Amino acid sequence: QVQLVESGGGSVQPGGSLRLSCKGFGFTLPYYRVAWFRQAPGKEREGVACIDGSNGRSYHGTPYYIDSVKGRFTISKDDVNNTLYLQMNSLKPEDTAIYYCATDLVLNAGYGCRLELREYDRWGQGTQVTVSS
Repeated sequence: QVQLVESGGGSVQPGGSLRLSCKGFGFTLPYYRVAWFRQAPGKEREGVACIDGSNGRSYHGTPYYIDSVKGRFTISKDDVNNTLYLQMNSLKPEDTAIYYCATDLVLNAGYGCRLELREYDRWGQGTQVTVSS
């Protein structure tokens, strides 16, 4: 059974850092397109970053970020631990949201990724990130 379990959320002051983790169960996460989305109170869920699948050899995926997090957030995969990460630096109050990881279980190494909400059909339970002074 495919499962995604997030962890690592918390409360930080503006300018702080957090690293979110998303462990995959029932599938080999690094080979699939995976993404991070977030949903702030009263707002629609939005994509934050995604990365396409690895090919098991020299290609490990190409990341894509929305403009508001470029240079601050880094998405990465850990093949050994079957885990997706989101390193978040220079956090701002507007980054406050519940963060979700997701996959569409598409093997697409080398084809890039998109943050189209409807294309992802496996979701984690979410982890809260609060940025406040």
